[in-house]
Amino acid sequence: MDELLVRINAILRRTSSIPELGDETKTYTIGKYEFDYNKQKLVSPDSDTKLTTKENELLYLLCKNKNGVLERNHALNMIWGDDNYFNGRSMDVYIAKLRKHLKADEKIQILYVAIEVLSF
Repeated sequence: MDELLVRINAILRRTSSIPELGDETKTYTIGKYEFDYNKQKLVSPDSDTKLTTKENELLYLLCKNKNGVLERNHALNMIWGDDNYFNGRSMDVYIAKLRKHLKADEKIQILYVAIEVLSF
């Protein structure tokens, strides 16, 4: 029974960060790609890529913050529900996967901006 509850809570935690969509269609043009959030697909003239749930949610947040800054802690809290070190490393893997999916268009970049805060 305990394991069942843990599994149910894990599923609820993963799905709770997905925004309510209703009948709204969310598609974005990313260079030569079309990203369909609802279908979890990234379509290019050459191929269709089915995205995982985490890739889909991360790309959605990046699209919403196009040409801007998406704070790491915000993305971690929205997608993973926690901004701990291990989730951060997991997000780095998903960013690498998205870069690989989008590499055919050299105009697309997902940049990492580090900000160091000095304290005295």
